[in-house]
Amino acid sequence: MFLEFSVANFRSFKDRATLSMEATSDDWLEETHVASVGVRRLARTVAVYGANAGGKSNLLLAMSTFREFLKNSSKNTQLGDRIPVTPFRLHTETERAPSHFEFVFAIDDIRYRYGFEATSEAVTSEWLFSQGDSIRETNLFTREGNRIEVADTFREGRSFEKFTRHNALFLSVVAQFNGETAGKIMGWMLRFKGISGISDQATLEFTVNLMSNSEYAPLILNLIRQADVGIESLKRMEVSPDQVVASLPKGIPDGLRELFLQSASRGAYSIRTLHRRFDSTGQATDAVEFDFQTEESAGTQKLVAMAGPFLHTLREGSVLFVDELEARLHPLLTKALVGLFNSAANTRNAQLIYATHDEGLLESKRTRRDQVWFVEKDPLGASRLYCLDEFKGVRKESKFSKEYLLGQFGGVPRLGDLEEAIHHGR
Repeated sequence: MFLEFSVANFRSFKDRATLSMEATSDDWLEETHVASVGVRRLARTVAVYGANAGGKSNLLLAMSTFREFLKNSSKNTQLGDRIPVTPFRLHTETERAPSHFEFVFAIDDIRYRYGFEATSEAVTSEWLFSQGDSIRETNLFTREGNRIEVADTFREGRSFEKFTRHNALFLSVVAQFNGETAGKIMGWMLRFKGISGISDQATLEFTVNLMSNSEYAPLILNLIRQADVGIESLKRMEVSPDQVVASLPKGIPDGLRELFLQSASRGAYSIRTLHRRFDSTGQATDAVEFDFQTEESAGTQKLVAMAGPFLHTLREGSVLFVDELEARLHPLLTKALVGLFNSAANTRNAQLIYATHDEGLLESKRTRRDQVWFVEKDPLGASRLYCLDEFKGVRKESKFSKEYLLGQFGGVPRLGDLEEAIHHGR
């Protein structure tokens, strides 16, 4: 399970910021909102609030950057390729300093702490520690520049130091050569999914692929039916290259035509939805087929796209983070999707981290104080991350949403007089 994530000198984060899933000793909503795994108590969901440009998306982007670099650094990058990190650019001391990333997580009752620091040219440091029944952590390996020190507790990493390029992660290299512990960590990280609530294409493809799975297809359909969008059934239609050519407008450039054909050869598809049709007495007669892309609403399209990742995360007991969760969705639907993780449906202790502006999700009857986080920029443009539980005197029965909009927790825009701005510009 996911315990915490830290980032520093990345995008809008200058100083170290840590998002923790560790639950406090408060027993409020404990049965549904807290996962007890051994001696650990972890939140099943965490919401991140903040003003536009406050840093919410950058926090989730940092997690995604960590995951993608670990996944690809040993096999998909070459010597000289740049590392996809962007330091905090509003301070002279950070522009050329490395970005810092660290995940803490548990696999099979063993706690791991893994992280690295890197510039766009090279990994400057890397470390891996484990902790089982003992109080102290066990060092598995540490790296400073090109020097990698592998402990006896990580023998699988021996002899692979020389195969690690300066712009690649040592852990990724060891996993590529079938290191057992490294493979477990890579496997856990690859199950850690991130999606955008604004851009649906990759998410929709994930859902469509699951629709061909006999286990997930009925779950996806049932979820969509329960959401009251009028869809009775979904089906995926394969599109042949000839159909793609026939649908292209005349005069399309040859290069663009070739791209469409390449896409079709990899398995192009369209989605059809079925809706009930009624007669004059209100009785259902048959079904009408809709084209998903052109005849369904933007909100329905997003719901279908998100159904796959949400259900897959719940079934796998993995971790999902979502940026702009509430975009194009009704507040009641957003609340219901979050509620899946804080309910009996979450039998595998799956976890959800989401960035949102929806203050309706701040109901104290549905949310613990340790599940609410805020991001706010300081006067120098650096993002700061903090938890609602850090505020003294905030009772669990308080109206969190009202107090948040009043600015009592920060993380809201400091709006000027917009009307005056218009008058002044005339």
